[in-house]
Amino acid sequence: MTPPPGLSLPSPQHVCKLQRSLYGIRQAGRQWYAKLSTFLLSNNYFISAADHSLVLKYNNDKLIVILVYVDDSVLTGDDTEEVNTITTSLHHHFKIKDLGHLTYFPIQKTTWMSNLLKQHAT
Repeated sequence: MTPPPGLSLPSPQHVCKLQRSLYGIRQAGRQWYAKLSTFLLSNNYFISAADHSLVLKYNNDKLIVILVYVDDSVLTGDDTEEVNTITTSLHHHFKIKDLGHLTYFPIQKTTWMSNLLKQHAT
């Protein structure tokens, strides 16, 4: 980062300490989630009342699950066509990168997620 115009530093080794966040960075995650959730709601998904990071869609006895964490998400389901459709739509709308199959997911989260899915299955 270069110093703002009009500020001269005694040497190039000195740095500026920021007193505030730049460009509303603290709001960036909230804005991202608002945009993503609006998009998903418009595609007939619904956000879990138990956990706002869990997004679901039931379609002809098939389930699609999207778990959102900050700017990462896990997408799975038993309807391959819908998984491909929403992945393509997300890519066109947000320019996402598909990292392929999930290779690591903490076991506590798996238990937590299965409990949430059981709540929604009834």
